[in-house]
Amino acid sequence: MEIAYEKDNKERVPFEHYLAEYKKADPLEMSARTGTVYDEEKQTFRLNFMGNTYSVAFPEFAILPDKEAEGLWLPISLNAAQILVIRFLLECCAAKSTGKFLTYREVPWGEVYYRQFSGRCLSRLAFSYGNKLDQFCRAMEKLGAAKLDQGDAAYEMEIFDGYRVRFLLWAGDEEFPPSAQILFSDNFAAAFHAEDLVVVCDVVISSLKAVNG
Repeated sequence: MEIAYEKDNKERVPFEHYLAEYKKADPLEMSARTGTVYDEEKQTFRLNFMGNTYSVAFPEFAILPDKEAEGLWLPISLNAAQILVIRFLLECCAAKSTGKFLTYREVPWGEVYYRQFSGRCLSRLAFSYGNKLDQFCRAMEKLGAAKLDQGDAAYEMEIFDGYRVRFLLWAGDEEFPPSAQILFSDNFAAAFHAEDLVVVCDVVISSLKAVNG
């Protein structure tokens, strides 16, 4: 899969950095650290991401779906999603959740990056779908998220194996604007940086928009 970037794309430089680091990495170490299966013969990782299974080639980074399905390429075709996958393999470690979910402010350094998270994720989600709950529900279900009995509409999505995010919406009315909350399974705090969680939510919300057309 070729990845095209405009000359002024802010993701180009960091992605090229991660590509160089990925080529030098030990695939067996990455497999053991992240809990991701690596096939030495095929030189591919088997990775579950947002409800679909992909093969990630090594040492030349490329992502291919294990099966063809409508909308399968949607999340992974986003540049931010590809950066998230390569960072996961390079930097994250397997961690189990206790079943508890955290707000962004509760994760390490979340308070520092909260303004960015609030604008790019909470406000974007609330004002995109707070008064379009039917669109939100349809898109979440197309992406394979599980419905929750919270807020006016809520869904839980598994990003990587065992790493879950909950998206909650409350509709606006004449007195109050729409609002949103996003919660992370507590193992995110052990495996990801706070900045990564902004990217996780950004990828999901962008995918919702693409599903709805």
